[in-house]
Amino acid sequence: MKLGLLLCDDVMAPLQGEFGGYQQMFTRLLQQVCPDLVLTVYDVRRGEFPQNPDENLGYLTSGSACGVNDDLPWLAELEAFIRLLAQQQKKLVGICFGHQLLAKVLGGKVECSQRGWGIGVSFNDIRADKPWMVPASKAIDLVACHQDQVISLPPGAEVLAASRFCPLYMVQFTEHLLGIQGHPEFPKAYVAALMEKRRDKIPAHRIREGLASLDAGVDDIAVARWIINFIQDGW
Repeated sequence: MKLGLLLCDDVMAPLQGEFGGYQQMFTRLLQQVCPDLVLTVYDVRRGEFPQNPDENLGYLTSGSACGVNDDLPWLAELEAFIRLLAQQQKKLVGICFGHQLLAKVLGGKVECSQRGWGIGVSFNDIRADKPWMVPASKAIDLVACHQDQVISLPPGAEVLAASRFCPLYMVQFTEHLLGIQGHPEFPKAYVAALMEKRRDKIPAHRIREGLASLDAGVDDIAVARWIINFIQDGW
């Protein structure tokens, strides 16, 4: 199964020795449910894109320290590629930054949330079931690291999971486009290390809350299965 990862950032250098980069994180996660997965990375920050969208069965977008409203040349190119994928009805799953970018490209709105940082384990209820959401669940709990949130949806989008903190947490924008605010690919230990590295940016009380939340279970493997199901034909 060939998937393309649209790389919008990477793990900061001091943490790569222990955790690897985003390519390694996504590969480790998805191969647990799809052992024959082949993940091809396109560093869109450097202008790397598939010559033909059909090079892969579907695509993922990584998270990013950048915001979707930033004025960056590579971001404009990525938006154009996402529009192309949408036109050609190729499957795309946006993670965190990618979720927000899907909303923006399709006509929604993204802002820095007044609720503050989402960091640690995020607890969300399922609001709508889809055939590809197997194994079925009533909740989706994942680690998170974000300030921005989708605050309004484009026409036709459907909320699949939500919480009071993040009302538009998982959204199916079209039959072929899915966005998830959380990070199924992030190990808990990586999020803990990330909080330590960002103490100058994240309020101390949020870091205490975030670290305490890491004792909770997460649904990373179930969500990995959902992602593969969503991208595969026949769902």
